[in-house]
Amino acid sequence: MFHDQRFYVALAFVLFFVLFGRKLWAAITRALDARAEQVRSDLDEAARLRREAEQMLEAATREREQALEEAQALIERSRTEAAQIAENARNEAQAVAGRREQMARDRITASERAALREMRETAATVAVDAVRDVLTRHLAEDHGAANAFLDHSIDALPHALRASNETSNPGGQHAA
Repeated sequence: MFHDQRFYVALAFVLFFVLFGRKLWAAITRALDARAEQVRSDLDEAARLRREAEQMLEAATREREQALEEAQALIERSRTEAAQIAENARNEAQAVAGRREQMARDRITASERAALREMRETAATVAVDAVRDVLTRHLAEDHGAANAFLDHSIDALPHALRASNETSNPGGQHAA
């Protein structure tokens, strides 16, 4: 056994591990512990980054939903305003059409009044001319009837003037 080479190799191996094993073991465990600590810190960092990413995703989702809600509200407001503008325009157009129609009616009424006044004036002028012609012929032939007609006209003049004033002053006030 002591002469066998394997014995000395085994003895050297055991002595090597006994003498240097603690230092080697400590170095190996320190390296493994450091690596384990590095892996733990990497995992913690990854978890923190994941939480931040999830928070950022939630914030982005909320902002997107808020932007969509604002866009919908803006669209609804725009539609409402467009409807109001259209309604106002329609009402304004109807009002303008009504005013123009009333103006046309007023013009027609004024034209009718002017035509009636002109017809009355023309009829009165024609009647006065006809009476003048008839009276001139009749009175030229009969002087006694002319004097009687003149006397009767002079007697009826105050009554005719009073009637004329009452027609022009409907409140019953007489002109001075």
